[in-house]
Amino acid sequence: MGHHHHKNSSEKNLRLVFFLNLGFTIIEFIGGIYVNSIAIISDAVHDLGDSLSLGTSWYLDHKSQQKSDSKFSFGYRRFSLLGALLNSLILIAGSVYVIYEAVGRLMAPEHSDAEGMMVFAIMGVIVNGFAAWKLSSGKTLNEKVISWHLMEDVLGWASILVVAIILQFKDIHYLDPALSLVITIYILWNVFKRLKETLFIFLQGTPSDINLDELKQQIKEIPGVASTHHVHIWSQEGEHHVFTAHVKLENINSVEEYLNLKSEVLNSLKTYNFEHFTIQFELDSETCSLE
Repeated sequence: MGHHHHKNSSEKNLRLVFFLNLGFTIIEFIGGIYVNSIAIISDAVHDLGDSLSLGTSWYLDHKSQQKSDSKFSFGYRRFSLLGALLNSLILIAGSVYVIYEAVGRLMAPEHSDAEGMMVFAIMGVIVNGFAAWKLSSGKTLNEKVISWHLMEDVLGWASILVVAIILQFKDIHYLDPALSLVITIYILWNVFKRLKETLFIFLQGTPSDINLDELKQQIKEIPGVASTHHVHIWSQEGEHHVFTAHVKLENINSVEEYLNLKSEVLNSLKTYNFEHFTIQFELDSETCSLE
């Protein structure tokens, strides 16, 4: 019952923050155009990416409760990679547009409505601050990661607020597009980092939290293990990993010895907390057709 309640709470929090963020993103785009602030528009692009991430997280949080079936025997977790890839591509496209607009503003500066910027900056701090607080007590990784990301948004809005205050006293036209470029470059740096990680998982790279050579050596050091081959580790979506291997055994004289050694090898993998692992055991008299 406790697990079920936790799942419902996580899903409700993500749903609330998703609609809150999406609604504010729409207001940002309209407001950024209205007050003629490219910095607010660039943050709106950022928040659009956040909304996509939140929507994906909310959907997957619900979808992850669905068990594997005949269509997806490993379950539905890998769908999050598709969401991350689409999200990254949309953010890159939006950021390129913002950079184009910001450079144009630097070359031909325009006046921004400082009072309007201040109003939206205060709203941004409040909305993102509330959303971050709402998810800060969450237990799932989705909630924790998004909470930290929203806190970064609060800092971004705080910087827009500082610029708006400066513009109240001195109308420096290049401040708004300059801030926009800083925000957008920061967004792109994070997007490319996330995209690199996503593509690495898509290409079934070895998870960074596991040392493949150490794992193979650990298995080979078990008395009775002759060698290992076709050892593969990949991740479903960055958190839940899958392991397969062929393990050749030696000096096995009875079924009992075989079963004990098999159990020892399997138990050695428990420290890695693999969600799925499959091992094909072979005797030293056997020849593996794949080796």
